[in-house]
Amino acid sequence: MMKDKSVRLQKYMAMSGVASRRASEDLIKAGKVQVNGKVVTEMGITVVPGKDRVKVDGMNVKPESNKVYIVLNKPVGIVTSVKDEKGRAVVTDLIEEVEERIYPVGRLDADTSGLVLLTNDGELAFKLTHPSKMVYKRYIAIVEGVPNKGELERFRKGIRLEGRMTAPAKVKILKNFDEDSILDIQIYEGRNRQVKKMCEKINHPVKKLKRISFGEIELGGLEPGNWRYLNEEELDYIKSL
Repeated sequence: MMKDKSVRLQKYMAMSGVASRRASEDLIKAGKVQVNGKVVTEMGITVVPGKDRVKVDGMNVKPESNKVYIVLNKPVGIVTSVKDEKGRAVVTDLIEEVEERIYPVGRLDADTSGLVLLTNDGELAFKLTHPSKMVYKRYIAIVEGVPNKGELERFRKGIRLEGRMTAPAKVKILKNFDEDSILDIQIYEGRNRQVKKMCEKINHPVKKLKRISFGEIELGGLEPGNWRYLNEEELDYIKSL
């Protein structure tokens, strides 16, 4: 007799389009998740899809059979989340026509614009954001002043933030002016406000930041506030990960 295949609760939630695995863990810790009528707050809980009943904030959730992959050009001021406690506009407000529950892959600060991926494919979200996959995210940054060779090299080798070194990064100057410069920056980690903190550490604070690509997926000519489904070539790329 075959046993029912169980999965970790946070993975089940990601498969259901609730949130990424990491964000799902936060929801569990916050006491917002019920399994078979009981609130769970511990990690390590497993559920059997189709057998166990899972609720998040009182709503039933189940794995999405129709996978959705979207790229959005996030304007400044929009929060990269599906809900905001302060009542601010969130990225999913811009994609009302999509019926499936989707969530953003990783984050962009409210004051950072550019490419955001949204999906209900939890496995894909995990692969795209895990440092071991080395999926580079590319940013265009306007910073104060003009970094010298030593500062750029320090940026490339890694900078100590919150007690640990960042992974090696890519950076080059695209253009410089009297009081500021434009940098092309690529990182594959996803720490909180990482690009801004790294620039501050080399004494060139960010004045404006935009993400233009996520791996081989590019923003292109997508206007701010607009979105599109990934094309076949992009889908082949993300599934190859």
